[in-house]
Amino acid sequence: MAAVGNEGVAKQLTNKVRVGDWAFVATVTAAATITLLVTIGLFWELGVNAYPAFAHNGGLAFIWNLTWDPPREVFGAGTFIVGTLITSIASLIVATIVAVLVAVYLVEIAPPYIARPISTAVELLAAVPSVVYGLWGVFVLGIFIRDTGGPAIVKTLGWIPLFNGVPLITGMFSAVLILSVMILPTIMAVSRDVIAAVPRNQREGILAMGATRWEMIQLTVLPYARSGVLGASILGLARAVGETLAVTLVIGNRVAIPTNIFAPGYTMASAIANQFTEVENNMHRASLLEVALVLLVITFIINAVARFLVWRVTGGVRVAVQE
Repeated sequence: MAAVGNEGVAKQLTNKVRVGDWAFVATVTAAATITLLVTIGLFWELGVNAYPAFAHNGGLAFIWNLTWDPPREVFGAGTFIVGTLITSIASLIVATIVAVLVAVYLVEIAPPYIARPISTAVELLAAVPSVVYGLWGVFVLGIFIRDTGGPAIVKTLGWIPLFNGVPLITGMFSAVLILSVMILPTIMAVSRDVIAAVPRNQREGILAMGATRWEMIQLTVLPYARSGVLGASILGLARAVGETLAVTLVIGNRVAIPTNIFAPGYTMASAIANQFTEVENNMHRASLLEVALVLLVITFIINAVARFLVWRVTGGVRVAVQE
């Protein structure tokens, strides 16, 4: 009788577990499905509403056409794409270099009583609203570039066409610096955690062989952390590509390919934000939606390439360890 009772209890518990498992699987499946449907719906809505502009603007020619003239209904996103690539890549390079240097200092050099407040201060930058960054860029950074920093750069590097221009409050240089500050906390935080995760025995082993601290960082820490740093950089790039309000305030918003770092420009996100509420005709609106669709596609391509690069780097590390 006892055995039968035990079997009955076990059967009831098994049924409860199965019901719980089924509910859990159904919940996570529904969440994943909703996420997929939202993504598909986003592409669908943008595609449907942008199709008139796609047909009007010559299909893929819209991407490399540099003319944007709403009164004549001539639209090309080439200028916006170039501006987006310049600001995003330049800010990514600046922010990644600074973030990795700061992360190495915090983990490998600074004592805890210095590392903690610096880490907290840098991480707090991520909580600052983008409009605050934009206003700071206009009233503080932009004025400094126009009156002090810009003239010094022109005087020193003016013989290079890229740096030979008239420093302005708003322009590509201001946008790059603002974006660099905005994506710095993300890259620094992830890089710091990845560097801190390097096994202690690897550090001690190379130091025991007579390596200096710099050689230890160069030969052990950075190679081990490169996949994490790459992932952190991609997270920063994703924000830089889509950043809107701060860039709109400081980039100058001129439809032209910038000829130097001080020239005004445009990005895809700032073009949408700046013009969508003041569209001149239906084709203008549809063309802005087409710009949004191109921006979405570029973002997806960046994420796909980033995942591939992280996979390649991680795979390379695993192979090296196995060998």
